[in-house]
Amino acid sequence: MMNNPLIAEFVGTAILLLLGCGIVANVSLKKTKAEGQSPWVLITSAWGFSVFVGAYVAGKYSGAHLNPAVTIGLATAGKFTWKMVLPYIISQLTGAMFGSWIVYLVYIDHYRQTKDEKIVLSTFSTGPAIRNFKNNLFSEFVGTFILVFCIFFIASPNITFENTQILNFGIGSLESLPVGILVWVIGLGLGGTTGYAINPARDLGPRIVYQFLPRKEKNADWAYSWVPVIGPILGAVISGLCYNVLI
Repeated sequence: MMNNPLIAEFVGTAILLLLGCGIVANVSLKKTKAEGQSPWVLITSAWGFSVFVGAYVAGKYSGAHLNPAVTIGLATAGKFTWKMVLPYIISQLTGAMFGSWIVYLVYIDHYRQTKDEKIVLSTFSTGPAIRNFKNNLFSEFVGTFILVFCIFFIASPNITFENTQILNFGIGSLESLPVGILVWVIGLGLGGTTGYAINPARDLGPRIVYQFLPRKEKNADWAYSWVPVIGPILGAVISGLCYNVLI
């Protein structure tokens, strides 16, 4: 089944969110073994390693985009076929939802102990340190631009879809580590403003899951939710256009 690139994208993205949201839950929720131990370097390291693991698993089957922004950016640059963009995004979004839901099940007792709804939401989705939509959007734009632009120099032609002569670029197993390091350093250098979603599926999928949790006072902050979706998409598109001009 993993030979199907859509299943590979689902599995890889689910692993990414399971491990990434898992670290946030572990350091944030009440009465966990790591409660209160939340230095930024720990969280960014865990997200970087999560990308590495998810990409390593999915790489040889789908190119391990694991991120709608990466898929759109590669397609904009002519390195991925547009006809597979929407199927990839659907797989990534549902994989992100599934991974974050598993985190909820793993930590369900600790979610029940945690009454601060902002903390609960933070284990699912990102939020701004200072709420300023224009600057928040710009932060997500810049972070994703760097992510996608650098991936152009890491990705290789490793996926050929059935019944097409188009050679598609993606991340293989060997490229998964440098991409994980890339996500890590983006978090360290640029993530302090918004929590660096830099991935629409990473934010929107878990936010949808949170919306359906059986909590009385939940607030998914839908007023902000468009920022970590539109910002990364714009960053990816401009990155693809710039790459075509420069290279």
